[in-house]
Amino acid sequence: MAQRFGGAHSPGGKGDDPRTRAVMESRAIDRSVAAAGRRANLLFIPPVILVFTSLGGGASGLVAGLVGGAVLALAAWLTRDGVRAHAAYDAQAIARRPAMPRKLFGSVLTGLGIAIAAWTGGNEVLACLLYGLAAGGLHVASFGIDPMSNKRMEGVDTFQQDRVARVVDEAEGYLADMTDRIATLGDRKLTLRVGAFVAMARKMIRTVQEDPRDLTEARRYLGVYLMGARDATARFADIAARRPDPDARADYEALLTDLETNFADRTERMLSGDRTDMDIEIKVLRDRLAREGVGD
Repeated sequence: MAQRFGGAHSPGGKGDDPRTRAVMESRAIDRSVAAAGRRANLLFIPPVILVFTSLGGGASGLVAGLVGGAVLALAAWLTRDGVRAHAAYDAQAIARRPAMPRKLFGSVLTGLGIAIAAWTGGNEVLACLLYGLAAGGLHVASFGIDPMSNKRMEGVDTFQQDRVARVVDEAEGYLADMTDRIATLGDRKLTLRVGAFVAMARKMIRTVQEDPRDLTEARRYLGVYLMGARDATARFADIAARRPDPDARADYEALLTDLETNFADRTERMLSGDRTDMDIEIKVLRDRLAREGVGD
């Protein structure tokens, strides 16, 4: 039987529902971060080629090829993670720079790996160095460098923004752990269910980033509650991996529902509080203007 398409943008769809919008926005961010790293996957091809071409180069050539391949593979891995971290950094309103410049290290290791590869081909040392420098430069030109400064918002003091960045990093870590643990079960329905909660939590994160004054209200949610959700997810995943347990699954889904409802309500109150503050400020300003006779 044919089924009617019920997308968010179809007639009668739920695209205007806040929770639906939160899920769509969260998935869009995840897709952009994942897509950013796909281009770097091509860097895993050269190390494989180098290892295979070194098999007939004798003992020294084989060892050099294996070392060069390992260096290039490490460079590719660092570059892919660095590109994804940069994309996640760009998606946040307030963010701390990556603790380790992975793309920069990837450039250096790429140059080193190509220099070793050139040496296995019988090139002179100077030529190997030139090949390595060229490869490192092309790597920088292709993937750029890592963010070197924290992303801040105008009009908010540095201390408060640093607090927000730390809480957001911690919260994103909890959400990533939850997503990864549920993904190991291969249950699409549960994956989507956890994704809906992650989306709602990220809506609160964005609200705090846009107005760091909300951090006091949200800190317990983004810290204690998310840590508890992560731990509960880990325990449920361990149980479900051993054998199906309908009762444990029902309890876990009920927990997600309660958490999502609480996160949604708190986020809405935070947004309503912002609007109330704005209305009060406008009223005070109008009263002052009236006293000054400006509004006459």
